[in-house]
Amino acid sequence: MGAKIPRSKEDDYTAEAAAQRRAFAAGQTGAALDTVGTYAIDPAQCRGNIEHFIGCAQVPIGLAGPLRVNGEHAQGEFYVPLATTEGTLVASYNRGMKLLTESGGATVTISEDIMQRSPGFIFESAREAKAFRAWVVERFDDIKAVADATTTVGRLRDIDPYTASKFLYLRFNYTTGDAAGQNMVTKATHAACEWIRANYPGIKHHYLESNFSTDKKASSINTLRTRGKRVTAEASVPRDLLAQLMRVTPEQLRHQRSVSTTGAYMAGANNNGSHSANALAAIFIATGQDLGNIAESSAGISFVEVLDDGSLYYSVTIPSLIVATYGGGTGLSTQQECLKLLGCTGRGSVHKFAEIVAAAALAGDISLSCAVAAEEWAESHEKYGRNR
Repeated sequence: MGAKIPRSKEDDYTAEAAAQRRAFAAGQTGAALDTVGTYAIDPAQCRGNIEHFIGCAQVPIGLAGPLRVNGEHAQGEFYVPLATTEGTLVASYNRGMKLLTESGGATVTISEDIMQRSPGFIFESAREAKAFRAWVVERFDDIKAVADATTTVGRLRDIDPYTASKFLYLRFNYTTGDAAGQNMVTKATHAACEWIRANYPGIKHHYLESNFSTDKKASSINTLRTRGKRVTAEASVPRDLLAQLMRVTPEQLRHQRSVSTTGAYMAGANNNGSHSANALAAIFIATGQDLGNIAESSAGISFVEVLDDGSLYYSVTIPSLIVATYGGGTGLSTQQECLKLLGCTGRGSVHKFAEIVAAAALAGDISLSCAVAAEEWAESHEKYGRNR
């Protein structure tokens, strides 16, 4: 058995405790961690975000923009921080943002906002599971009261029941304010399940999470029913501007997207667009989002058409965008600075943030699609993306 990683019983979130662990790691492996140990963050700020703190992973942050957003919450021009180590990425997004801004901006709409926890209940037979399903519907107000009492922000909106074999899966759907809400809904659903077990006889067993909410996994149900925010960013780009900035025609881009959609369908992909996950990952790192949520958020639906006036219509729908402006890593100093850069701090800012993220994803998708259609993609990466 290997040596135990050192911890301080008095206070494990100090520069001294971090230095002790770096020295331990160097002694165990021979690897120096000098750069890891050079950081501006206060270790005390990391309590609740990480264990066994040793330092920081420094990811370069680039700035793209301005990006004009015509949202219901985000309105105006924004400069977007993108944390990445992929050369050409910021340049590509910057190009797409210029195209959208000069076209009048991206119109962004949030059509759903919901977070789940999905317990599974086990019975002796399918008939008993069916009876329990009817009882849950009947007692929803009581269940909601118990769940809502655990949080000042979250609210249980409804419960979707799904049966299979002698199991009943309950998809608890919550609103969670400015938080992403996974921990919030876990606590609320736990309280609700304890109340259910105390008030309904015949339950053989239950699990607080049955994997039906598909936490941090892409899934068809979240693409259809949403987990997080369902956001659509759309824009109409004039033909002349598309030719001037991207060197393609609307017809060329429509054809490229048609072929790409067919390819995505054949591959069984969860996204027929170009690379919306690139924008999400880069913004998530910069603003302190839970990176595991890239799994759900990577799903996307892209649509392109040539309008009657000859301009190009391009939209990207992200059906399960999980973001927050409160809680988790959003309170760390670097991440707070990036959220402030976007004007997305304080109560009620999460929808504004979600609209900016979706608009950025649209900018990146249209930029890469144009590069592929114009046969400039490989050349661009060769020019900007090599550091050898």
